[in-house]
Amino acid sequence: MSIFKFKQFEVDQRGCAMRINTDGVLLGATVKHASPTAILDIGTGTGVIALMLAQRFPEANIHAVEIDQQAAETAEKNFQFSAFSERLTIKHTSIEQYEYAQQFDLIVSNPPFFVNDLKSEELRKGIARHANAGFFGMLIKKSSGLLADEGMIWLILPVKQADEVIGIAAHYNLSLAERIHIHSDQSKPTFRQMICLKKGEAVLKENHFYIYESLKQHTQEYKLLLRDFFMAY
Repeated sequence: MSIFKFKQFEVDQRGCAMRINTDGVLLGATVKHASPTAILDIGTGTGVIALMLAQRFPEANIHAVEIDQQAAETAEKNFQFSAFSERLTIKHTSIEQYEYAQQFDLIVSNPPFFVNDLKSEELRKGIARHANAGFFGMLIKKSSGLLADEGMIWLILPVKQADEVIGIAAHYNLSLAERIHIHSDQSKPTFRQMICLKKGEAVLKENHFYIYESLKQHTQEYKLLLRDFFMAY
């Protein structure tokens, strides 16, 4: 499906190596902040997370960064055709090279995470899915510099990479404030973690989230989380 229709916007996925996925929509619907006015979405892809955050936080301006030119062009069109177009901007660049004068209240990313794994046969999918060994160190270092003092960084990652990022974050005075363990269902172990990092010390909150209650049947928790976005709910 090239065009994915949400309740308040549409996402054209043509030209994007990585299409809309469960990780992205869970992150977009879950991230918390009392009242962000400046948000940065790193590796926006189709732009879906940025669009979800624009819907959720009507006072915020959302800036997106995307390294893949075709994806950046597609995301820009999705932004332009949305009701939130005046609050959404995108820059085609890598996060390493991204420079911005102000700091952000909220930084989000659904980053590539197959560090040192076999690369995808398709180069663009490889860039979207795979990270070099130093990627997370660079991502956290850059994000810490762009983060406002009371800001938050939200990421969704597999368990191994989440643990790695939490360790790296400590070197930049970033503490784990919240961790959500994501499971396919009650019988399955955690396969993703959503983590929230803050500057300074933090009291950790931990929760578990289950996507399915039975085969192809989403939990009520999942439906409630996404009811403002998905047409089916």
